[in-house]
Amino acid sequence: MKTQRIVEILNSAAVDTDIVVKGWVRTKRGNKNVAFIALNDGSCMRNIQVVVDLQKISEESLKPITTGACLRVDGRLVSSLGAGQGVEVQAEKIEIYGTADPETYPLQKKGHSLEFLREIAYLRPRTNTFGAVLRIRHAMAYAIHKFFHERGFYYLHTPLITASDCEGAGEMFQVTTLDLNNVPKTETGEIDFSQDFFGKACNLTVSGQLEGELGALSMGQIYTFGPTFRAENSNTPRHLAEFWMIEPEAAFYELDDNMELAEEFLKYLINYALENCREDLEFMNKMWDNELIERLNFVVNNDFKRLDYTEGIEILKASGQKFEFPVEWGCDLQSEHERYLVEKHFKCPVILINYPKEIKAFYMKQNEDGKTVRAMDILFPKIGEIIGGSEREADYGKLSARVAELGMSEQSLWWYLDTRRWGSAPHSGFGLGFERLLMFVTGMTNIRDVIPFPRTPLHAEF
Repeated sequence: MKTQRIVEILNSAAVDTDIVVKGWVRTKRGNKNVAFIALNDGSCMRNIQVVVDLQKISEESLKPITTGACLRVDGRLVSSLGAGQGVEVQAEKIEIYGTADPETYPLQKKGHSLEFLREIAYLRPRTNTFGAVLRIRHAMAYAIHKFFHERGFYYLHTPLITASDCEGAGEMFQVTTLDLNNVPKTETGEIDFSQDFFGKACNLTVSGQLEGELGALSMGQIYTFGPTFRAENSNTPRHLAEFWMIEPEAAFYELDDNMELAEEFLKYLINYALENCREDLEFMNKMWDNELIERLNFVVNNDFKRLDYTEGIEILKASGQKFEFPVEWGCDLQSEHERYLVEKHFKCPVILINYPKEIKAFYMKQNEDGKTVRAMDILFPKIGEIIGGSEREADYGKLSARVAELGMSEQSLWWYLDTRRWGSAPHSGFGLGFERLLMFVTGMTNIRDVIPFPRTPLHAEF
């Protein structure tokens, strides 16, 4: 007989039917006549109750069944008299796939701290919290592809190994096959990368954007969705060394088009979560953040305020608010400034535009004032910036001058600059950190808790 997943059983109206269910034991209790086993297979928050008649199945044979054990149960699905559940399984036969020694199994029936669960990240998906987070993560990944597919964007796979530094920050993981115990050197004593696998110095990508632009300037509308890497020695609740990015790029999009796309995108994703992950969101709202669902609705139900950076600085300076970081024109806004604009001043999400060029990346389109670029950051309640993007510089002369001005290698970016020489076009794009989105949608406050196996300084287990 075909196994049914617990979510399918609980969502169907079926009753009085033979059934096979498999999963892991959450709890076992009972008396001398009957045992009750709560079984969960990860398909939903809810468990299914297995009722064991000890006249049919001996108590002795149930002894190895403890929290964490994995079972197959053949039985009959019947209406339940117990509170909080519509159906239960009357067991006819139980097969134990794997036991879990209660002396050593770390997930016993009690509350565990998130810090402790990070130490056993290979087991934490079995908890209610991480089951919910990872199901929401799946739903958001699906919704991202659905959104772009429905709007005619093509999914472009950009390389993970690259010789270019998109952001110019230099915090990249090197990729090499050179013997680190016997590194070849040039006559001047530098590492001889000509003997390396790719014949040049290469790194793990920090962004798929530059290659994404190549796709946009040929296919019109593309998006990337893949892992990116930053060798930034930051041990904060907001930083990972390996994280996922969504980066759409679209030809013929100017800054206004880019803002429209980004607002529509975020509202679509949050709406999708509210409509398709309700049970998991309600659990997260109850257990971790009792303002979560209210905040998700806040974003969906409000138009995003478009605000010039210069005006934003003036609002912050006139606010009378004591900020940890002082505000002056030319500074990069901190989370406290972003949250003030969203939560206190405008009381809606904010799209901040036209930043000083000195604090933004080389590829952003310069405004006619010579001081600012057509950048946009979308600011959300609680987390601050969630999306960063811009209209890209389409003028070859301005782009190459900016590369030279910043001391970047024009030689390593020749292919990128060439797109401005042959059929250049206005184009725009943005980046959304997937884990940053998931922190907002789940209410989790540490980015390590929205990715299955976090990679941070000194941590690469599992």
